Amino acid sequence: MTDLAQIKAGARKAAFARRKAAFEMKKPGAAGHLSEVLAGYRGVPLAGYMPIRTEIDPLPAMAEAAAHGDVGLPVIEGEGLPLRFSRWQPEGALRDGPFGARVPEVDDFFEPEIVIVPLVAFDASGGRLGYGGGFYDRTLQQLRARRATLAIGFAFEAQEADSLPLEATDQPLDMVVTESRILQFRR
Repeated sequence: MTDLAQIKAGARKAAFARRKAAFEMKKPGAAGHLSEVLAGYRGVPLAGYMPIRTEIDPLPAMAEAAAHGDVGLPVIEGEGLPLRFSRWQPEGALRDGPFGARVPEVDDFFEPEIVIVPLVAFDASGGRLGYGGGFYDRTLQQLRARRATLAIGFAFEAQEADSLPLEATDQPLDMVVTESRILQFRR
């Protein structure tokens, strides 16, 4: 393992512990600010995620957005590949996908212009530490090469880190939304 890989592993371990503690507090209305942000983009195709383990839950905000336009979930098609996004409805049938995330039972792919990005940690400049598979970095790079794509990190406030071990391939976030605030970054 390289020095950077070890540093990232340590940063992930500390961030997972902070996220778990925040998750266990079970504060109601955690997606309120996310709903507020998405209301300003009604009808713009967006992708969220199905929360796993201790991730903050975007589903209430996604359900509100689905009443006004396309909302999708990420589908992992293979290691080293970018994600694809399949249309989702709040009451739609789901199947098990890789890594324990549920995905729409029937694939109906589209390209979102907004991506709600899960994360392990974020910093005050829009840096994001993910799980290490590079799926969102590859996906955001591909989408941004085609059109403007807004990347919104969604996290518990406790997931903020003073600094993160980032690489040139790490795609920056345009915004981070937590249960208590909205951070926007100039790009």
